[in-house]
Amino acid sequence: MIGPERGYPMRSSKPITVTLGDMAPRVEALRRAGHYASTSEVLRAGVRALEREQEALDAYMREHVRQALEDPRPSVDADEVFDRLKALHQRSEKADGREP
Repeated sequence: MIGPERGYPMRSSKPITVTLGDMAPRVEALRRAGHYASTSEVLRAGVRALEREQEALDAYMREHVRQALEDPRPSVDADEVFDRLKALHQRSEKADGREP
């Protein structure tokens, strides 16, 4: 039996299988260049980068929602917005010679 009962530490993470496809040579090049000690380190760095990107996107969206909510201009009725968009689309089609 392997585990703490036998004096061996338990893994804190579960091994997984990942298919990198055409990204495999890039991952291997990063490892060979000495930027990372293993493929696992490359993948962990990639996940951390994705987390940072998502946090930045969330902050961007929160800021724009905040600005929209604080905008002092009067609201526009949704039906009016869709009517304007439909008219804009029709003018665009007409200009392109694609009349509906």
